[in-house]
Amino acid sequence: MDEYVKRLANVLDVEANYSGLVAIERIPRARERSLSIPESDINMLDFLKLYGCELQFVVGEKNAILGRVMQPLNSLRYEVRFIEAARECLPEIDNDSLRQKVAKAIEEKQQNLPRVIWNATWGTDEIAQLMSLSNGLYQPEQSQHEISKYSTDIDYLNDVIGKILTGDYSADLSYLGEIQQRWQYGSRAGQLHNSARLLVTRLDDATQILLQRIQQQPLCSQGKPNNQARIVESMFFSVYIGKVQPYIAQVNRASGQLFEPLSELAQIQQQVMPESFQPYYSQSLQTTSETSLWGMYQQRVKEHTEAWQDLLEQCGLRPAA
Repeated sequence: MDEYVKRLANVLDVEANYSGLVAIERIPRARERSLSIPESDINMLDFLKLYGCELQFVVGEKNAILGRVMQPLNSLRYEVRFIEAARECLPEIDNDSLRQKVAKAIEEKQQNLPRVIWNATWGTDEIAQLMSLSNGLYQPEQSQHEISKYSTDIDYLNDVIGKILTGDYSADLSYLGEIQQRWQYGSRAGQLHNSARLLVTRLDDATQILLQRIQQQPLCSQGKPNNQARIVESMFFSVYIGKVQPYIAQVNRASGQLFEPLSELAQIQQQVMPESFQPYYSQSLQTTSETSLWGMYQQRVKEHTEAWQDLLEQCGLRPAA
């Protein structure tokens, strides 16, 4: 993209200016995007009274040493298992006081479940790695298969979360661990962010070159192509259409596949989304907002294409659609 700006400036006899890459929101640090989860008040004495219920074993796991340091996804699995086991156990509890405590625990855990889901998705280290900006640009030849897999995975995750939020706990949560393991390698979402930033910035630089030539000195004074116009036209097809446009198309395709489900993953959890996460969601995840990175990206591509058309039209060379 730097070379494209340079060559365009040279062929149009206009000075090239290279802007700094457009700023972008980074995913907040773990402590800023994690939500606190209130603990249930069922203690060990109550737990011992649950003999004969599956809930006894579920609570026992949580009170074990490993259970106290559960990863966010395991916490989600535990909370769902608790609710299901407690519902089954409730009719078997003879003690009125204990039955009330278990019923209250079910209600509290259902109320807290959206926060647990948030921590198990946007609060994880795995998703931070997926969104990391530290691993360069998007490389289509290396990453397209992974992008397609991520897209299918996140669509599945959104479906599972939607069911849980409506009280359907039948989905198998074991597969979610495999999904998150794949997020740890490659930082594909972050690479697409980096590529979008690069394209937004350099396309804008190139558009300013085109507009400067259009406004200051017509490429063809009488509306007919001259030698310079033919050189410019050749560059349009060989460089912009031949090299820049294919990469734009590949970034378009991959970003749509990945960021539409990622945006949905955040949008369906807006009720509990931390305030510190809102700027990141609005600027880096949303695909339809004009003020987001992706809205800016689409606008810069449109503006650049139109500037090329206006320049070539001066010489009767406007490309047909």
